[in-house]
Amino acid sequence: MTSDSIVIIPTYNEKENMEKIIRAVFQLEKFFHILVIDDGSPDGTAQIVHNLIKTEFSDRLFIIERSGKLGLGTAYITGFKWALEHGYDYIFEMDADFSHDPNDLPRLYAATHDEGYDVAVGSRYVSGVNVVNWPIGRVLMSYFASKYVRAVTGFHVHDTTAGFVCYRRRVLETIPLDMIRFKGYAFQIEMKFTSFKIGFKIKEVPVIFVNRREGTSKMSGGIFSEAFFGVMRLRMDGWFRKYPKIQN
Repeated sequence: MTSDSIVIIPTYNEKENMEKIIRAVFQLEKFFHILVIDDGSPDGTAQIVHNLIKTEFSDRLFIIERSGKLGLGTAYITGFKWALEHGYDYIFEMDADFSHDPNDLPRLYAATHDEGYDVAVGSRYVSGVNVVNWPIGRVLMSYFASKYVRAVTGFHVHDTTAGFVCYRRRVLETIPLDMIRFKGYAFQIEMKFTSFKIGFKIKEVPVIFVNRREGTSKMSGGIFSEAFFGVMRLRMDGWFRKYPKIQN
């Protein structure tokens, strides 16, 4: 059965969550497909996906396996290209660990499909601070990181590092994906900032972010340092780089 929408889920050692998140998405009234990008998980995450494809979901669950941890940004770029090649019109980013509630996927879809926005961001900060079970230090770091991005770039999105996003097809067709330089959380900032500079309409949809219940976080200091210094480069890009025009 065909769908106009695909949810891209990058994974590394997510065996505790993998089957649960897939089933949660597939239980929604709105019909989604899922593409898993697995970076060589040694815990058997990919095998769980293969078993579900073989036994139940051969027409709506797909997987790309890569040889190792190549970075969140490159995983999504790989997924974006695959989704464009396979004709999807609405392309989603979502984590495997239930920090993003699958029940919010139809709300992001509605913002793009029904309301005409080009990018819908599942935002933790557009209506206060909607984060559950995070250590206060990490809440403050994430919140003020987004404040910092807004101050440096002049980019008016509250949750610039959000990884819960829906892109309309034309956004990913317009952005030169091979020129996206960042691999960690700065990738999320760069994609939104580039969409904004090109002139696409962005809506923040308020969501509640819940810290992972199972498995271990992939966050590292290097990810945050890339984001911190990357924002300065994005600001300079905004001054000097020539961005593509939206094609009708």
